[in-house]
Amino acid sequence: MRILIVGIGALGGTIAARAIRTRVPVRLAARNTDSAKALRRSGLRVSGIGGEVRADAVDVAAIEDYGKGDQFDLILLATKAQDALEVAPYVVGLLAPGGAILPIQNGGVARVLADRLGEDKILGGFSNLGATMVEPGVYEQKNAGHLLIGELAGGVSERVARVARTLGRAIEVKVSSNLTGAIWSKLLINCSVTTLGALCSQTMRQYMETEAGKKVFRRTYEEALSVALAIGTRLERLAVDPIPPGWPSNFGAEEHYESWVEAVIAFYGDIKPSMLQDFERGRKTEIDFINGYVVTLGHESGVPVHMNAAITGVVRQIERGVLRPTRERMNELADQTCERTRDSI
Repeated sequence: MRILIVGIGALGGTIAARAIRTRVPVRLAARNTDSAKALRRSGLRVSGIGGEVRADAVDVAAIEDYGKGDQFDLILLATKAQDALEVAPYVVGLLAPGGAILPIQNGGVARVLADRLGEDKILGGFSNLGATMVEPGVYEQKNAGHLLIGELAGGVSERVARVARTLGRAIEVKVSSNLTGAIWSKLLINCSVTTLGALCSQTMRQYMETEAGKKVFRRTYEEALSVALAIGTRLERLAVDPIPPGWPSNFGAEEHYESWVEAVIAFYGDIKPSMLQDFERGRKTEIDFINGYVVTLGHESGVPVHMNAAITGVVRQIERGVLRPTRERMNELADQTCERTRDSI
């Protein structure tokens, strides 16, 4: 299988180094010529969970240096979400007959690309592989995570099985026959755990110690869940059941709901949000593909998404430097919840 990995950040670099070490034939596409030259000089190095590996001989070029003579059976997009949308129309021309692009970003990226380029060209996927980039070419793997991949239309195809067999030589790859449901189940967590933690510069375990945090988490999660179900999504269980006990009324299920929340915290509660890292580095976030995506679909399907809309607005203000992430953000959002409740009475 001829594979191109686009984006040599934390995730792309970690996958690339482990692929090269296990003799999976991969070529790499960097952002520009200078980045490609630097990676050719330095090679790739990964430490942490899964053991240390080095890849000194790296076949890497700038994305614009790939042309008509290059054809790939699989193009793995490991960029930020907004960059994936920009680069996909170009790299689709590099696909061999029957080849596919595999975006592994959170949120609605795969669905957007499938609508634009054709579902036959796009596989669905996402990663729960935790990694950080110490510096270009140097990465630390934080957990023993995996890629989850599948057909957006559902079922299990031969091309998905082939991709899993090949990439599985380098990292753990699992196949889902309900990949869209799995993407939405993770999106619910991204909306209510990752984004909220970034806004208040805390982990989920920390902000869930406050009443404001509990209110905002619940409202955010339940809005996103309502949108998922309204558009006909069959959700997939990941770390926890995506539907809280007693949904939708929660009547008589508070004790079970609290146990469900504890299970969510046990799995996700101590992770530093990736969006917070974007804030700290002054980078554009993926909010339009997470809470913003929920807002767009909520408006289209007639589902109220007031909290997710408010959260999206705050993130955009932080991106512009108008606000900054502090604990007070959660109190402000909780106050909006109370105002909405009073207005509806």
